Amino acid sequence: MKLLSVFSVSVLNLILSLYYYWLIYHKKIKPSLAMWVFFTLAVGLSLITYMKEGSYNLWDNVLNTTDLFFVTTVSLSILLFGDRSSRFNRFDLFCLGAVAGIVIFWFITQNHTLSHLLVQGILVIAYFPVVNRMIRTGENNENYLLWGGMLLASLLALFSTEGTLAFVYTVRAVVCILLLMGLMVWVDRRRKQRNGRTS
Repeated sequence: MKLLSVFSVSVLNLILSLYYYWLIYHKKIKPSLAMWVFFTLAVGLSLITYMKEGSYNLWDNVLNTTDLFFVTTVSLSILLFGDRSSRFNRFDLFCLGAVAGIVIFWFITQNHTLSHLLVQGILVIAYFPVVNRMIRTGENNENYLLWGGMLLASLLALFSTEGTLAFVYTVRAVVCILLLMGLMVWVDRRRKQRNGRTS
């Protein structure tokens, strides 16, 4: 079961990376650059602290490992081909400061377990820019198929995680994605209701 989980999660994240790139390149979606930069920093630090906390290999936390490739690809795609609305604003810079604070804490203390748990906080903070933009503009620029794919990858990864930190990483991903998708549904419904009243 572990081998199937590792293979499935790896293939799914590769497909999602390519699909995300295609959508961004063709201006089909406008994801938040700030959110994906935060993801890249935090996912990288999460993997480092996980590996240093115990004698694990990369595939013992397959979601974290393949997420690093995925989020880096998405960040570069947005940077190169995203529109101006995806750039950093003041709120994003505030969140970036929180990310930097946790990174500095890890460098100073070298406390891998606590730093890993704080990184999960960064990964929650990473959702704030897109949530803030959705609430502020009343528009959902995210794609259900992509987030559904990420949710599926996270659920499949539960079958191959090794260690408490990998489990925490994976469960945090499932919860955050479910909450974001719930917000996406809410924003889309409100927009339809508004459009129904004005037509």
